[in-house]
Amino acid sequence: MIAAPGDRIVIRGKTVESADRHGEVIEVRGDGGAPPYFVRFDDGHESMVFPGTDCSIEHAAG
Repeated sequence: MIAAPGDRIVIRGKTVESADRHGEVIEVRGDGGAPPYFVRFDDGHESMVFPGTDCSIEHAAG
């Protein structure tokens, strides 16, 4: 998984009742765009993310 600042990350809910979480990659801490990522989620929460198989990256246009 490769990301850059400005890309969007989507973490899929693990159960039917769980909503997906969406956020913006603020900082890439790994080499060459690799994880971990510092993410600001749409609810304002900021966290270091080590993405798993439930995550996808939506690359920013540009």
